[in-house]
Amino acid sequence: MNDKSNDNISGIEAGRSASPQSSEYRYTKEDIPHHSYMDASYAPSGEGPEAPRSYYTPPQKPPAAKKEKEKKANKNIGMVQLICALLICALLGGLGGGAIVSWLDSSQNSGSDAVSQGQVVVTAAPVEQAPTAAPVVTGSILSGSEIYSLGCMQAVAITTEITYTNYFGMQTSMPVSGSGFIATEDGYIVTNYHVIEEAQKGGYDISVVLYSGESYKAKIIGTEEQNDIAVLKIDAKGLSAATLGNSGNMQVGETVYAIGNPLGELSFTMTSGMVSALDREITTSNSNTGATITNNMFQIDAAVNQGNSGGPVYNVRGEVIGIVTAKYTSTGVEGLGFAIPINDVASIVNELTEKGYVSGKPSFGIIATTVEQSIAQYFNMVEGAYIYSINSGSCSENAGLAVGDIITAIDGFEVKSSSALTSQKKKYNAGDTVTLTIYRSGEYLEVDVVLDEEVPASGVSKPEPKPQPSVVPKQ
Repeated sequence: MNDKSNDNISGIEAGRSASPQSSEYRYTKEDIPHHSYMDASYAPSGEGPEAPRSYYTPPQKPPAAKKEKEKKANKNIGMVQLICALLICALLGGLGGGAIVSWLDSSQNSGSDAVSQGQVVVTAAPVEQAPTAAPVVTGSILSGSEIYSLGCMQAVAITTEITYTNYFGMQTSMPVSGSGFIATEDGYIVTNYHVIEEAQKGGYDISVVLYSGESYKAKIIGTEEQNDIAVLKIDAKGLSAATLGNSGNMQVGETVYAIGNPLGELSFTMTSGMVSALDREITTSNSNTGATITNNMFQIDAAVNQGNSGGPVYNVRGEVIGIVTAKYTSTGVEGLGFAIPINDVASIVNELTEKGYVSGKPSFGIIATTVEQSIAQYFNMVEGAYIYSINSGSCSENAGLAVGDIITAIDGFEVKSSSALTSQKKKYNAGDTVTLTIYRSGEYLEVDVVLDEEVPASGVSKPEPKPQPSVVPKQ
């Protein structure tokens, strides 16, 4: 690498935070094509506790009593006019008047029959009851209300109260809210990693609230950042666990339902829509850190708002086929929500539930960032994943990689960013050998690397030492 490149790389490094993060990769916010895809967790901003909510309130209707009086008065006038007309007809026509009276009586009787037959039926409003979960018959199609009843027993609201220093140097707190769903009857909860990320890093308490209003303190069993999945545990028994469907059978156009905790206060809201597209490669950006993660997702047009993250997406059979993860945030854009297919993460959920971590995950043992096109042109470099830290004793060090190398391809697949390298790494297991193409000192080299196994993240609770029921998608 030429002198100009080396001189300016130190300038790039100086702009980064001095404290390394625990994850293998640390990203800067990239100029990705769809930079407005954001996670759907909710943290209120610029809104004090006394600030008025901006919910729409419909105009007040006229008092019902006044309308009833007007109707009754009009009806009485009509009846008086009718009786007068009948009396006149009876006086003038004799038998004709009698026939009219007879006809009127038969009409009244037929009207009573119409009421009894249900043509005009007035009944008292049903007493509102809390939804109760009912067993799902495999393959049966459920109504929206039945899915909501089932979902209320399976979906949960998740809240973390985080503490930070405001502009005035004072310690204050705010809630970060998301959603999740029950994976096992003894209290294992599935959600997005980004919903509880701040809680894990800051050691904050996590609250899980059921539809009944019961609130539990949850502990983190395991997290998988690259797939944006986390498993929590609450001390509860006899819960209604979700049935996982087969997301591989999804078709564009089929009806889906999302249940979650939008805005952190409208808990157990259900929205409906359809599957809009499959196999979207969506790069999400963490609104706090700017870190990016690329995952395969399916697109839905059911309304998704901040706070829906981690919530279940149901098919018409009441099976969970996805986890709400992101939405497209841009003025004038609606109906672009994204969910992780359940087939992609079921095995991850099982491993987190049973072991507290995902075994066999590959690791390069490096920290990398993106060399964007503009930077590459200015510093006479190339686009790719720039290595600025290598773990001692890692596979990358053993293979001869060095700080300053730029990874441009993995097994021939072009790599133009650190997130692209991470996305490709998911296709391998620990122990696999990959060929990296690197750019070093003005030339390209190929280096074979035998991937390490990623060390489980610290700060998670270990599962109870007993076998847990597997979470397996329906085939």
